[in-house]
Formats: sequence, C-alpha cells, structure tokens
Amino acid sequence: MYKNVREEALQLLIRIEKEGAYSHILLQHALQDNSISGKDAPLLTELVNGTIKRKNTLDFYIAPFVKKGTDSLSFWVLELLRLTVYQIVFLDRIPERAAVHEAVQIAKKKGHKGISGLVNGVLRSMLRDGFPDIGSENTSTARDVLETSHPEWLLTEWTTAYGRERALDMAHANLESPVLTIRVNRVKINREELKQQLSEEGCRVEDGNISPDALLVQEGNVFQTEAFKEGLFTVQDESSMLAAALLGPEPGMSVLDTCAAPGGKTTYAAEQMNDGGRVRAHDLHEKKIRLITEQAERLGLSSIQAFALDARNLQQQYDQESFDRVLVDAPCSGLGVIRKKPELKWRPQEGLERFPGIQLAILEEAAAVTAPGGRLVYSTCTVRTEENEQVVEAFLEKNPGFVIDEQAARNLPEPAEKDLKENSMLTILPQDYQSDGFFMAALRKIESS
Repeated sequence: MYKNVREEALQLLIRIEKEGAYSHILLQHALQDNSISGKDAPLLTELVNGTIKRKNTLDFYIAPFVKKGTDSLSFWVLELLRLTVYQIVFLDRIPERAAVHEAVQIAKKKGHKGISGLVNGVLRSMLRDGFPDIGSENTSTARDVLETSHPEWLLTEWTTAYGRERALDMAHANLESPVLTIRVNRVKINREELKQQLSEEGCRVEDGNISPDALLVQEGNVFQTEAFKEGLFTVQDESSMLAAALLGPEPGMSVLDTCAAPGGKTTYAAEQMNDGGRVRAHDLHEKKIRLITEQAERLGLSSIQAFALDARNLQQQYDQESFDRVLVDAPCSGLGVIRKKPELKWRPQEGLERFPGIQLAILEEAAAVTAPGGRLVYSTCTVRTEENEQVVEAFLEKNPGFVIDEQAARNLPEPAEKDLKENSMLTILPQDYQSDGFFMAALRKIESS
C-alpha cells in the first residue's frame, strides 16, 4: 500500500524545517523505500522542493487570510497551507478544488475539526478573493525578495558582490529544477560510446554545457542501467568537474583530496591519471569515507585509498611536501547549490562567519604537504566572496611561497579558461552553465632556488 504523496510531502517538509534535515537526502530515502508509487515520485520531489523554494512568497500570500497572523498557527498547519498554496499558484496540472480538498482531509486526519475548518476557510477565502499582488510592494527590494523567493540579506550580499542584474539572474536560476548530470568514466569508455549504450538502455542524454566529460540526463533512470553497474559513469555536477580538472593530475603523480566526500573529485582525479599513481582521500566521518570507497570500487579505480581524517591535521599523517597535487574543496556555506538544496537559503546568516577560519586552517595544512612546484587548488560550492577570494588573498599574504598558478587554466574548457586567465580566480554562478555555483583558484608552490 503506497503512502499518500501529499501526506508524505508534509512529513518531509516538517522534518526539514524542524530538524534541519537536507531535502535531497530525505527525498532519496523516501523514493528508495518504495513507499511512494512510481507515478507519484516526480510529484513528491516537486512538492517538497517547490514549497521550500517559494517559502517566503507563500507566506506573503497566506498572511492576509489568517486573522491572528501566521505565528498563531501550529507549525504543521502553516506547512500544510504552504504546500497547498504552492500547488494552487505554481502548478497548473492540479485542480484548485482538488488541492483544497486534499489539504482538508489531511488536516482532519492530523488535527481536529477546528483545524480542518480553519484550513478550509483560509484556502477557500484565497480562491474567492484572490492572492495579494507582489507588485504592490513599496520598494524594489521587497518586490525582488518575493519574486525570487530569496531572503533579503542574501540578495543584498549578492548585489554588492555581483550587481543587481547578476544577483537576480542567480536567484531566478536557483528556482529552476536541476538536471541530473553524470560524468563519463574515461578509463573505461568515451562520451559518444556511453551515450550510445545509455540510449540502447532506454535513457536519453545530451552533452554537458561545458565539461567534455559531462552528460545531462533528459529521460530514463540511469541508475537502473548496466552502464551504471559496470561503472561507466558517476554523478557529478559540471562545476565540480571543473574544479577537479583544474587540479590537472597526471599519471604517476601523488594526489591528495583533503575534504573528499562523496568522492566525485577524488574519482575524477584518478580517472584523469588513467588510474596510475597515488590518490589519497579524506573526510571527517567514517560513514562518508564508505561513500568514496564504494564509488571507487564501482568505477574500478584501484589507485584511491580513503580514510577518515580532519583536514586541519594533515601534517600529523603526512610528511611535508609529499604531494604533487592537493585539492581543498573546503567546507562552506553551500550557497552555490541552492537549486539542489533550497533549504540552505533559509538558514540564518549568523554562523557563516565561522567558515573562513576553518577554510584558511585547512589551506595552511594543505600547503605544508604540497611539494615544491606542486599545485594546490582551493574550491568551494558557495558564491560568497568572504569564503572565496578573501580566503585565497589572506592565504597568499601569509604564505609568500605560493603564487597564482597561471598554467592551470589550460586544463579548463573555454570559456572557463578565458575567465580564469582574466581574473586569476574563477567564480561560476548558477546561471553561467546551468550548473552549481562554484569558486576555484589554483596556487603553485614556488620551488626553492
């Protein structure tokens, strides 16, 4: 017996809001345990992600119809109203009255008669009287906040860094549904051959937007194919691929990935080396290390060894200057991946100030184990200058033995190569290649005379 898709969506939304759980992980578990019918799986994903993405806009629509204010509502009742209003406003294939009826039935089941009456009254009043007009807001900032469904502090920060037009483009891009991106395992197969095999197995894929090893999945479940079982590809966003490509590892080299889970960049480094050399990968938690190991095994990569280690303690594990290539894909605020993890934009701004200190500490350790003439790549999946350019600049100021590695840009495809050459560091915004927002910089350790 399958679960009711809207009831399940409500339960996941409650957990994400109250427990700080990640939407993509909860959705993955919900879909893997087969409690939702196959035909309802896309709807579950749409309801959960869409309701989170549009949270402040939904609250704007709901507020005038709750006499005592939304703060007076039980937590789950407000979440149910958001879920239902999302369907009415943003989904055109669900009849309005059907959405209202379903919400009332859930309210009856989960609460008491008074609550179901309130839910019914609020929703029917909205349908009768119409929704508030965002255009009536007094300031352009207030309108931007509601039209893009982003918090004001975040839009302000992005506008300061990138200008209003690019900030709004980024916010709108974050509202789009992400396309599943896979990376060809170049050790086993080339891109055209993989496209053909996946086509024969009922999947439609297209070339990526920038990476020569990327494919975008348009139709079909690639995880049920023989190609997946045979390790011919893995999931990785194109921006993440570029960070690993920038590293430029070559066969026979010694490579370190300091913050590696779930292993996309680690395995890509090994593939670029044709699995010939030494790749060491670390993350804080043993559970995450298993993800790296399992992925390496499925892809048939034997050059990788992974174990748990705090990247701020690299010198306790390794001799100084022992790696030709070192990657620091640092812990960060994650504000470049809002399209995939929409709840991140609603987390409080307070607390973000802790990241630069952690990032700089890891860079310092990584620098110590980088060999003379070796390359150290710093990357994040955020678009905050405080965690990106400012961290690299602070590091270079403290470490005159490192310089920007101008040779590394040639490892990137156009136009990323051109952008990096012009700016010394590369920031990818979500709208640039329809991929994650990302930052990367390549540094070289000067060889002593």
